[in-house]
Amino acid sequence: MKRYKVAVVGATGLVGSKMIEVLSEVNFPVGELVPCASERSVGKKVSFGGREWSVMSLESGVAARPDIAIFSAGGSVSAEWAPRFAEVGCRVVDNSSQWRMDPTKKLVVPEINGSVLTADDMIIANPNCSTIQMVLALAPLHERYKIKRVVVSTYQSVTGSGMKGIHQMLRERGDNSALDLPAAYPHQIDRNVLPHIDVFLDNGYTKEEMKMTNETVKIFGDPGIKVTATTVRVPVTGGHSEAVNVEFEKDYDLGEVKAIYAEGKAPGCVLRDDPSHNIYPMPLEAFGHNEVYVGRLRRDFSAPNCLNMWIVADNLRIGAATNAVHIAQYLIRNIVKL
Repeated sequence: MKRYKVAVVGATGLVGSKMIEVLSEVNFPVGELVPCASERSVGKKVSFGGREWSVMSLESGVAARPDIAIFSAGGSVSAEWAPRFAEVGCRVVDNSSQWRMDPTKKLVVPEINGSVLTADDMIIANPNCSTIQMVLALAPLHERYKIKRVVVSTYQSVTGSGMKGIHQMLRERGDNSALDLPAAYPHQIDRNVLPHIDVFLDNGYTKEEMKMTNETVKIFGDPGIKVTATTVRVPVTGGHSEAVNVEFEKDYDLGEVKAIYAEGKAPGCVLRDDPSHNIYPMPLEAFGHNEVYVGRLRRDFSAPNCLNMWIVADNLRIGAATNAVHIAQYLIRNIVKL
């Protein structure tokens, strides 16, 4: 089996460290790890494959000429450095929002639209965390009943704001071990919910809400799907939760919908739907897992062909690191052959 030189850009961050963890878990054929981060992290050590690897600068990372680079270092870093890695023949999987809506770049969830990738794609966009878990759950339903409209409200973990979000909440809870990092939010998050993720736009929606709208359409390749979102930050660390109301062109049988998830016809999804025994998806159970959990499936009696559902996933894993690694796996299996 061929082994690859794999760079992880942002290797010391929350998502970057999770990417390294997932690479190990899936036995990705890494011959050499190239961990990269900002200058203040250069020289730090990360563990992978039974040894320690020294974090290097992005300049040194490019000079190492990796085969694949997985980025999680923010949009401005990706804007400058993803093309530089690509110029030396490295295929980049980028977790920032920088390239997602670029018409020249593919936005990929491999289980849904991996087939759009070609040998010409050098920079590939990883979707937003809240979008990934929703489209994975909706994809088999779209194929069967054809989606017309989605109304989604999210309940998103503070881990989506990185270390700043986690440590702001810990400080507010009186945890003296919390790091004194700049606040992630304009208001207290502990014992509170904030209907505010990312910046507000001129249309009154936040950037996060418009990401879900636009990315869903691009991933499904169907401009006819209408999406409206309200995204909310909650004082939770386990993962993101979503209340989703979906309208189909065709009517559906609720038993058939449940069977799609129960019988493994929705790759990456797990059915957790037995309300009589208080079984439904929760971020506490999703934490540390790569699956998307689906439950509270019920017919919306207020409108025809509409379904209510509850979707939960670990946003650092399938919402970011795991999907990025899945893209890399797809590349080596189908584009750069093993």
